[in-house]
Amino acid sequence: MVENRTRRLILRLTLEEYEKIEKRYRKSMFRNMSEYSRTVLLKKPVIFTYRDQSMDDVLEELILLRRELNCIGKNFNQAVYKLNSVKGMPEANLWQEALTVLRDQLEPFLREIKVKMDDYSEIWSKKLK
Repeated sequence: MVENRTRRLILRLTLEEYEKIEKRYRKSMFRNMSEYSRTVLLKKPVIFTYRDQSMDDVLEELILLRRELNCIGKNFNQAVYKLNSVKGMPEANLWQEALTVLRDQLEPFLREIKVKMDDYSEIWSKKLK
């Protein structure tokens, strides 16, 4: 059974004090400042996350690459669908050429992803040593 919290504790802090507490809260695993504050005041254990900026950069780059690949994949699928729907029609050659152009645009991105993944693999293997 969860007990409702009916009592308030109001604190006045200087800007520096608040910023210091907020900085610690942001590094913790808590979802909100109230939960973090209760845990600290009641002297319960606080779990902090430690972030590796280089790994954050890697993840951000991977997210951007995935978005770009999704866009390219959608365009490619639309072109293939269109090509299949016009087989035997005069438009088929036009769509075949469009598909070839799209494939040629996709290949450099795939090479770039491979190079990036190789670079990231190198970074990660060095961190593990």
